[in-house]
Amino acid sequence: MNRVRWMLGKLSVVAVGVVGLAFVAAVAGNASPAEAKAKSNSAQPNKSASPQAQTEQAEYVILIVYEGVGQEALKTGAMPVLSGLVREGSVTWSATAVTPPLRLPTMASLLTGMPVEKHGVTWDSFDFIRGYPRPPTVFDYLDLSGGRDSAIFFMDESLYQLAKPEPYTDYQMCGPLKPECNPAMVVQYIRDYFRKATSGHGYGHAILSLPHFLVVHLPEPGRAGLANGWGSRAYREALRTVDRAVGSILDMYRELGILKQTTVIVTALSGAANPANGEAQAKPGVDGAGAPRVPWIAWGAGIKPGHAIKQPVSILDTGATVLRTLGLETYTEWESHAVEEIFKAPRPASTGAASKGP
Repeated sequence: MNRVRWMLGKLSVVAVGVVGLAFVAAVAGNASPAEAKAKSNSAQPNKSASPQAQTEQAEYVILIVYEGVGQEALKTGAMPVLSGLVREGSVTWSATAVTPPLRLPTMASLLTGMPVEKHGVTWDSFDFIRGYPRPPTVFDYLDLSGGRDSAIFFMDESLYQLAKPEPYTDYQMCGPLKPECNPAMVVQYIRDYFRKATSGHGYGHAILSLPHFLVVHLPEPGRAGLANGWGSRAYREALRTVDRAVGSILDMYRELGILKQTTVIVTALSGAANPANGEAQAKPGVDGAGAPRVPWIAWGAGIKPGHAIKQPVSILDTGATVLRTLGLETYTEWESHAVEEIFKAPRPASTGAASKGP
């Protein structure tokens, strides 16, 4: 990480904002030396990647953020990959989101670990004049706690508001203003990103290794449900599309030989019955504030398999759980707390005391 990367990173975000993503061809050819090294450091994982084959300590975390996906999505049979994560991981279907139930405020809460009234992002479209949120994000704490890098792939232009240029984060973005942008193309871009990151030559702004934290935003089901109805064929096809995308991402980690060292966290900004848009209404009886309930799932290295989470979970808790998963300490004033119940091994006493903050 250096000043050159920081400057180039800023230029990259601006360039993406003007012209969108330039998606590239799928990766072909032999594995790079870095990929071969990654494979040599771990046994070849089974295609099923059963939880029994996972290690106790994660080195990588993938955060999948859906829109328009809840427990009812599994009943369609369109999401076999998600069904496998649910079956083999720790899950709750009633994590609390935020109010207002809008895309940008909810994503800001997920990344800052703060409710809307504290991070201050109440609008739902990109506004250049407002600038970036002031509170630190999970990406900042990952860097401060352990020097960990992040790669973030957003699929909505409103989320430019959160793409604060930093030397330890790389953002790529597209959305409805770029019609060719879809989950399959994002997967293709991630594949190219990984290939170049492990090539030994870096990628664009001096990416020299795989990111320890990968964030992928997949809003297609929410858009399809709003446009065509939640029981429509278009909605079911959108569920299949994002599920295939997640399967392809897991395959990349499997091919690199690092899936056993990876934890996957899945949540959603909204469920099918409560989409994240300006017309969304709070589900009756959800909670006192009318905040929607969304899925929250963890699977992989160090995570209890087949576990129903009993403790209350908020989407705000995602950031602290990512840090806990990677074995990092953090000293924060945010309202994010690790979902401790999902881990096989207890947290060391010193880390637990440090991570709670004041």
